[in-house]
Amino acid sequence: MAHSVSAFQAAYISIEVLIALVSVPGNILVIWAVKMNQALRDATFCFIVSLAVADVAVGALVIPLAIIINIGPQTEFYSCLMVACPVLILTESSILALLAIAVDRYLRVKIPVRYKSVVTPRRAAVAIACCWIVSFLVGLTPMFGWNNLNKMRRTQELNGSHTEFVIKCQFETVISMEYMVYFNFFVWVLPPLLLMLLIYLEVFNLIRKQLNKKVSSSSNDPQKYYGKELKIAKSLALVLFLFALSWLPLHVLNCITLFCPSCETPHILTYIAIFLTHGNSAMNPIVYAFRIKKFRTAFLQIWNQYFCCKTNKNASTTTAEPGN
Repeated sequence: MAHSVSAFQAAYISIEVLIALVSVPGNILVIWAVKMNQALRDATFCFIVSLAVADVAVGALVIPLAIIINIGPQTEFYSCLMVACPVLILTESSILALLAIAVDRYLRVKIPVRYKSVVTPRRAAVAIACCWIVSFLVGLTPMFGWNNLNKMRRTQELNGSHTEFVIKCQFETVISMEYMVYFNFFVWVLPPLLLMLLIYLEVFNLIRKQLNKKVSSSSNDPQKYYGKELKIAKSLALVLFLFALSWLPLHVLNCITLFCPSCETPHILTYIAIFLTHGNSAMNPIVYAFRIKKFRTAFLQIWNQYFCCKTNKNASTTTAEPGN
């Protein structure tokens, strides 16, 4: 029995390490591409960098901590809580970055002429900072008291145990399921996802109307301008769809755990849901590479210049076009 559990853990760790090995380099490449390519220096891509930073942290921090939790070491309660909280911070950061991207795309098609005066680099930086501050507040809420410490102490007292309070470190042991469902999911995950869905529907509706009317815009060719906006909006909507597809199963399982305590959830489903959440951090660079031409060009420039010893002299002179 011990051998089978050990083999299962080895398989789990191997898959997690594989996800990290794809996620970390891929998202570092995204950050690198934005840094080196002038064509990627606008608000949308700044928000994408914020999303990429969170994804790098998932691969470099959350996945190693998840492996530790899977092993289940004996530790003090708040030490385990500190191990469990980073994933909550980074999840919320990703959601708010996606929301900022959606709002940015909406403003691009709603007020194309005034967009650059409204969405300035300074305002984008302030928005990113606010997203991270809110993410830390939401993710660290369990450290402020909304956790399972009192419940575990009551259980220990009922069992008549007076030994030092040490636990087996597991996520559901220290994180309150009421927090995960009522606060995290119902307040900070589901409403932003629904709001983003409405925003993208409105973006597509506005673009369709503009393409039909061929109204004037900041571009000399309205058809070309809104065509580019449509293409990049589809790509970023795909990023949102993949995020929702990756994270909703785990939140649904949390709801089942809270509202149906007698229901037995197969462990394999929980592990699949966890793999989906971690794997989402590796998906975005692939989407950017295949769907957004500027990223694809920047990735090839980096590859040729730094890995194939082919300096692209035009890399630093690329000029930006709005919207793609």
